[in-house]
Amino acid sequence: MSHEHPQHDPRPHVCGVGWQDALPSLRQPSPGQVAQWLARQQRRTFTYEAIGATATQPPQGYRVDHTRCLLGQGEAVFAAACDALRGWRQFGLSWLTIAPADAPLVPGTVVAIVAKAAGLWWVNPCRIVYVIDEDTGTKRRFGFAYGTLPGHAGRGEECFLVEMLPNGEVHYDILAFSQPGHLLARLGYPLMRRYQKRFGRESASAIRQAVAEVMQKKSGQI
Repeated sequence: MSHEHPQHDPRPHVCGVGWQDALPSLRQPSPGQVAQWLARQQRRTFTYEAIGATATQPPQGYRVDHTRCLLGQGEAVFAAACDALRGWRQFGLSWLTIAPADAPLVPGTVVAIVAKAAGLWWVNPCRIVYVIDEDTGTKRRFGFAYGTLPGHAGRGEECFLVEMLPNGEVHYDILAFSQPGHLLARLGYPLMRRYQKRFGRESASAIRQAVAEVMQKKSGQI
């Protein structure tokens, strides 16, 4: 059983927008632009104080979102779902991707959520806070959480988890707490909330599809 946290000093401070922050753009950023920008995020601090709170209790003053869906049953489904998380398949959406696509699930890894919303391209930086890989003998869990960095449209943390219960059921679970961070997000908060809800739904569908593809291949249907 393991519950890994970053080895670097995680002490946060709330940061404002600075020269290193990527502003929303009418043009989609190139992979090279995103990579250069991410390189400047490595030493930046989280924009919220309750680091790791998705593993315990979300803090007061944040909006909490929880999405949970049944993926299937058994070891093969659990393994396929874990592989889907390792491959960031929950971000394979028409309007949203993760960069880099092969980012390792290791505490301290910095990634960017590149999304098109309200006609603008947003590059939202996050850092992996912790990784979960647990087997209690009756229940198994695998997943990770990331937290927001300066330049993200919001402030907060999100946990992605695959869980196999004692009865063999396998569930996909997302728990997030957030506040608007960017000025435009604050001004358009109702729209931001719609996109957050949309991500919850479509993320669950993407993981279900990824698991279904693996199971169909195993059964020889494709």
